[in-house]
Amino acid sequence: MIKIGIIGLGLIGSSVLKKLYNNSDYEIYCCSKTNFESAYIYTKHSSADIEIVKNCDIVFVCSKISKTVEILDELNSFLDKKTIVCDVASIKKDLLNKKYNFNFILTHPMAGSEKSGFSAGSSELFLGAKWLIQKNNEILEKIISDLGAIPYKINMKNHDYMCAQISHLPTIISLLLFDCADNNSKAIASSGFRDATRLAMSETDMVLNMLNLNIDNISDLFKKLNEKLNYIKNCTDSEKIKIFKEISKKRKEMYDINGKNIFKI
Repeated sequence: MIKIGIIGLGLIGSSVLKKLYNNSDYEIYCCSKTNFESAYIYTKHSSADIEIVKNCDIVFVCSKISKTVEILDELNSFLDKKTIVCDVASIKKDLLNKKYNFNFILTHPMAGSEKSGFSAGSSELFLGAKWLIQKNNEILEKIISDLGAIPYKINMKNHDYMCAQISHLPTIISLLLFDCADNNSKAIASSGFRDATRLAMSETDMVLNMLNLNIDNISDLFKKLNEKLNYIKNCTDSEKIKIFKEISKKRKEMYDINGKNIFKI
């Protein structure tokens, strides 16, 4: 039986717990300063004390991004060198060159929600989603697969710019788009505005971390976005139609009928 430690029981951590708690291959140990009691329905091993994960084979650090380094440093004081430790942070800048006594693997599940907290966790959150990993590891990849996700190895040096394009910039745009609309416009808004501004409901701390820790990449992409707008507005109508049709075609091909990414490079 593989002993899994989960530190942080927000959306990601609680979703891992809710998916794996009844899998006989695993024994789950949870740590949370605020939600450890909520985990008792799924495991008897839950505490506010981080040392509850001391004897685990693998530990997932599912804390807020701003707390990840602090927690990793604390784990470094007592974990065995054979223990696998994985973060799930959406920003890797401060983690890329970190060295620890344990086997540290950068990871990032490409699944989420505008909702947050223990109650937002779902056993189906990771189904069909890519789970980015820094390097191959048999235990980690088995867990990812059992969560319903797909292990996907990438160069983590490119991670933050990639996530700025597909996650951080869309979140910031969603917030600003909602704020730009006046109340009269909001009163007549329908599904298009609703869907385009869904990410405006994202956890405030998470958005703050995106801005503070990945602002250079986000700013660069805003510049590129503006360049594309300036280019398109100077095109002829026939050129604009061609551009829009091509973009629309690629967007339609990117997801299946269940909304899962099937894009092929």
